[in-house]
This record gives sequence, structure tokens and C-alpha cells, in this order.
Amino acid sequence: MNRVLAIGVVVALGGAVGSADEPPKAREKPKYEYREDHDPDGIGKFYMGREIAQVMGYGGIGWLERKERIKEEDPEKLMKALEVKAGAVVADVGAGSGYHTFMLAPLVGEKGKVIASDIQQEMLDAVTKKAKQLKVPNVETVKGTTTDPKLPAGGVDLILLVDVYHEFEFPFEMTEKMVAALKPGGRLVFVEFRSEDDKVLIKPVHKMTERQVLKEMAAFPELGHTKTVGTLPWQHVVIFSKKEAKK
Repeated sequence: MNRVLAIGVVVALGGAVGSADEPPKAREKPKYEYREDHDPDGIGKFYMGREIAQVMGYGGIGWLERKERIKEEDPEKLMKALEVKAGAVVADVGAGSGYHTFMLAPLVGEKGKVIASDIQQEMLDAVTKKAKQLKVPNVETVKGTTTDPKLPAGGVDLILLVDVYHEFEFPFEMTEKMVAALKPGGRLVFVEFRSEDDKVLIKPVHKMTERQVLKEMAAFPELGHTKTVGTLPWQHVVIFSKKEAKK
């Protein structure tokens, strides 16, 4: 082997070893923007071109439990679309009054668990009270923060977000934590009122297009878009799965 070729081989091998020892690059965090001119139902904070909506407070719990919700959202059809398995650990993030929590509880069964996560203690108190009244033992409440839903790392099979993601003050940080909480193959499910449809009578900042959901989740390569269910009356169900770790 001549001297030039030998040097080239050493350099190539050295570079390969060096790159293998380099720590993985940190995830690039998209910047938030703040605007004074914004929708009155928003908080003036924008993420990837979308204004973040105001959070529905405990005073709106009656709206969450309204009878019209059955016609407007068809939650039974949503439950079927989720294909929840017995024994699963499911997190209802932004659970509110627990409307969907108590629909999920019988699906996961005695060996499963539903974690109701919310940032408002009043909402969690309402869930706890209802669980006692209905004698539902497999519901657990967790108080999250605006940046962390406080879910067990790598311990959740399904995270359900019903009409709530658009209200996250820190959507990037929340998603990062939720992805970490999913088991390999676990699913992250967005249920959002369709912004593409003018007939959906919901305030604009409280709706999202499928395209926007996909855009925001593109920051997380661990997630793969599995499918979008468009059979609900007013909402679409955008489903992502956490990819298996490479061996």
C-alpha cells in the first residue's frame, strides 16, 4: 500500500470512529412567535403559523358534558376507531371532566388503566368524584403542567387528545414528553374539529386542519402517521404510532 493511500485509510477510519462516538444531535426546537394583532379567542402566541387557543376553564365543564355532544361528535364511533385493547394503559390528556376517560375505562378492563391528565385540579377533582360514584377502579388522575402531562416514561399504549392539543401553551414541549411516554408501537391520537369545514360551528382557533397536525408532528421523527379517520360528524382523528427502536 503506498503512503498516500495508507494515510487516506487512517483518516477515513478515524473519522468513522469519531462520528460513532459523537452524542446525538439535540432536537431542533421551533420558535414561538408573539403578535399583538390576534384572534380574541387566542393567546397571541403562534406555533408553526397557528395561533394557540385559550384554555377552557373549569367553568366550561357544562359544555364538555352537553347532550348535543353525542350528535356533534359521535363519541361511540370514536371509541370504535381507537380499537383499544383490554389490559392497555391509556392516557386521556387534557381530560377535563373525564367525558372520554369513563368511556375508555371499560375498554381497557380490570387489567388496564386510564390516566386522566389535566392541568386544572378542579377538573381532576370532578373525575375523582365521578370515579367514586360510578365505582370505577381503573381510573387514575395526574396533575400535569403546561409543559409536561406527567405520564410514565415508556409506559403508555395510547395517548388520546380530544379537542385539547390546540390549547397547549407549549405544544412542542408537551409532544416531546408524550412521545417519551409512549411504548414502542404506542399511538398518539389527535381528535380535532375540522378547520377545513366551514360547517363545523366551532371558533376558528379551536379547530385544526389535518395538514397542520401533520406539519407540527413532522418535528418528531419517532412518530409515523398511521391514518386519519374522517367519519366523525365534526372532527377528524389523526393517528400516529411511535416507531420501534432500531436494534
